[in-house]
Amino acid sequence: MNTLRQATYEYLSMRRALGFKLREAEARLLDFVTFMEQHRASYITQHLALRWAQQSPAVQPSTWAQRLRFVRGFARYRSATDLRTQIPPESLLPFRPQRAQPYFYTDNEIQSLLRAALKLPDSNYKLRPLTYHGLFGLLSVSGMRLGEARNLELQDVDLKAAVLTVRGAKFGKSRLLPLHASTCNVLAAYIARRQQFWAARPHSPYLFVSSRGNRLDGGEIHRTFYALSRQIGLRGLADSHGPRIHDLRHRFAVKTLLHWYRVGEDAERRLPILSAYLGHVHVADTYWYLSAWPELMREAMRRLERRWEDRS
Repeated sequence: MNTLRQATYEYLSMRRALGFKLREAEARLLDFVTFMEQHRASYITQHLALRWAQQSPAVQPSTWAQRLRFVRGFARYRSATDLRTQIPPESLLPFRPQRAQPYFYTDNEIQSLLRAALKLPDSNYKLRPLTYHGLFGLLSVSGMRLGEARNLELQDVDLKAAVLTVRGAKFGKSRLLPLHASTCNVLAAYIARRQQFWAARPHSPYLFVSSRGNRLDGGEIHRTFYALSRQIGLRGLADSHGPRIHDLRHRFAVKTLLHWYRVGEDAERRLPILSAYLGHVHVADTYWYLSAWPELMREAMRRLERRWEDRS
């Protein structure tokens, strides 16, 4: 019979073949297996799984719940080959994460952000203003995740076909994103300047590159965004919280849904299209927008009222 460690590697290999990356899950599960080996346990028990998950009393309950969730998935897999396996029930260490309250940028705020990006200091890197102008602008009109935009390479940008290719996104999925002509024009201008700047110097193939020619650093992107946000009044000078880069993705989704409502489209019927465009794994993740935004709820109520008026 396979040991728990062997079974763990097989489980991770099987899940990765389905497109899951499992970086954190691998580290957690291998730590769990080491814990089980130290206790000379050859099969998973609810008692030991719970003890392992709650090892650190200083961490948040959400961390306990996440640890147990990793074990629960592995235990389901292991139970098929070892009937002694106990699967921790869902009611054990339950935790429902709360979504951060999204911020809905106005058109004027987006324009102010992009204008401020074009005025960034460029003493060390002449391409810096255009780089951040292109990055933040693309995020606001495409609904892409920041990581997806950072990973874009020049080969992924087809300006003739007006299409972006997002490769290896969440769960290893790739997708195509159509681009508006105005977005293509901005990207074309940026790429021309980029090629001119890096013509005689070695650099990476990434679309958005740093002063060293490498892919933009995620931490530096956030620091630049926070500085611009304070500059244009989206955040106070001492604020540690405020509108986020990820809220640009929320804005895209909500504006798309609002447009469908206002032109008379059946938004719920078209929701799977938006879900595929955003790269959501489950359509339920996209349905969240219908209940999370008061303006969308108002549009839904107006449609319902019109329908009842027509019937009467």
